[in-house]
Amino acid sequence: MKFSERQGLVKVRSVLQSEGITDAIRNGLWDGIHLHLLSNDVQEWRLVEDVKYGDILRRLWHLYFKKPIDLMPDSYRSAMAEVRQYFFKCVWFEVFDFVEFITEDLQQFDERIGTSFRTFVNNVLERELSAYRLVDSQFTPITSEEEIASIENALNNTSAMVGPHAHLKSALALLANRDKPDYRNSVKESISAVESIAKLLTGQPKATLGEALQKLEAGGLIHPALKKSLSALYGYTSDADGIRHAMLDEPKLGLTDAKFMLVSCTGFINYLVAKAAEGGIAIKT
Repeated sequence: MKFSERQGLVKVRSVLQSEGITDAIRNGLWDGIHLHLLSNDVQEWRLVEDVKYGDILRRLWHLYFKKPIDLMPDSYRSAMAEVRQYFFKCVWFEVFDFVEFITEDLQQFDERIGTSFRTFVNNVLERELSAYRLVDSQFTPITSEEEIASIENALNNTSAMVGPHAHLKSALALLANRDKPDYRNSVKESISAVESIAKLLTGQPKATLGEALQKLEAGGLIHPALKKSLSALYGYTSDADGIRHAMLDEPKLGLTDAKFMLVSCTGFINYLVAKAAEGGIAIKT
């Protein structure tokens, strides 16, 4: 794990790319275009001799770039050079516009290649923690502004709380490791952040999450229905070793699972901080 990730210096918005894209995402998307549109056996063909790829480029010039087709370069290599120059100079949302157009055209001309391209694009987006995925031929957000705000607010709300803040930073850092993300331990850290703040509120440092929630319910800080729903959501059981999360028994946890738990846990933490403030309860740090 990188120093910036270990120390929690990675910003939420740089982890979950909701506005803008990193160079890694742009480069990865271009690699997909290159591999699916510019293979060695076609790059020297003249456009008039290459019906499939020529038609895609002509449609790009006519429908996407809005340029006269008769001004297109004659060779496939030259045409793709102009496409590449545009791709690496345009703003981030135009990159997504362009990829959507290519996806739809590839799907129409060759369903197998279109499916392969979409899979490649989504693998890049998942690996680089983009907040979007390509569904059919359109980019769809998987991370909302509200979810990002929830994480940011929880980090701010717990800035003076050593335990909860450290667990949240760790959960985020484990997501931020693009080389080897650790989703399972990110989930554990998110749950531990909830457990930690619950212990601070109840003044019971050795309590399990279940015991702390019961005490919070008894003290009127959370409604019984909310406590029940939280119990069901987190799926915890108390045992001699503390919390054992049913979700962690899943054989494969992914970004969606870890992000869901991080957002859910930060939402609960923000709720507890707000309820404590309303009740005049000081959180002992």
